[in-house]
Amino acid sequence: MARADKTAAVAEIVESFNDSAGAVLTEYRGLTVKQLQDLRRALGENANYAVVKNTLAKIAATEVGIEGFDDLLTGPTAIAFIDGDVVEAAKGLRDFAKANPALVIKGGVLDGKPLDAAEVAKLADLESRDVLMGKLAGAMLASLSQAVYLLNAPIAQAARLAGALQAKAEQDPSILAGGAGTPAAAEDAPVEEAASSEETAAPEATDEAADTAAESTDA
Repeated sequence: MARADKTAAVAEIVESFNDSAGAVLTEYRGLTVKQLQDLRRALGENANYAVVKNTLAKIAATEVGIEGFDDLLTGPTAIAFIDGDVVEAAKGLRDFAKANPALVIKGGVLDGKPLDAAEVAKLADLESRDVLMGKLAGAMLASLSQAVYLLNAPIAQAARLAGALQAKAEQDPSILAGGAGTPAAAEDAPVEEAASSEETAAPEATDEAADTAAESTDA
């Protein structure tokens, strides 16, 4: 390969590393061209699966600051540069390797940190981003429903109380004015009657005193 071609190839690998959330190194010895095509389709938009030369991949890894790749870059190497959901890409590679043992997952890198094969397998066992987001949304909705219930319960009670007061006020409008309604008028009546009785009784007492005085004078 000409020097210019090598430089361009390294630059392409460097760009793939920089633009990806992670990468998984595999050995594809024994896979047919059709199987490689099937693997690319299985990964879909989650990863770009590219066959690379080990020497160029080492140079590119060094340029982007990735360590620990030298021991992994042996034999026929292809790298899955992950552009989408990292967990989904790891699951796709794991499932394909189970169905096609010729594919060997050797390790990878995530957020600049190297991963061994066991760590990639653990990554594949995690729940996908969509599942986690669904669970988070469900938990948030449940919390929101509880909050709405707690907020609405006192309001409903207040509404029932207001309805009862309104019904009471319609029966006795004086409640709204702070009075006691019809019973209050009944309580006022005895006071007026007592006053009238005192006024009526006063002339009778005066007449009795006049009669007494006249009898004394005659005597």
